[in-house]
Amino acid sequence: MSGDSSPEEGIHLEVLHGQPTEAELAALIAVVSEAYVEEASSALADDTKSRTAWSVSQRPFRAPLRRELGWTGFQG
Repeated sequence: MSGDSSPEEGIHLEVLHGQPTEAELAALIAVVSEAYVEEASSALADDTKSRTAWSVSQRPFRAPLRRELGWTGFQG
């Protein structure tokens, strides 16, 4: 049961030992399918971005100059 198979393709199931009934096979498929759906829904990647070691070790960029202030801080 791969994630890329469509329902039209069906499920390939090979019984190696015994003679299961159709009801037993249906129950098996239902249980395995439900377990797969539950696991797939809880296996989502975290969307929060964490800082990499590279970004932590680097100095941040300087804040842009505020040109509207002019040269008021310059004392010559």
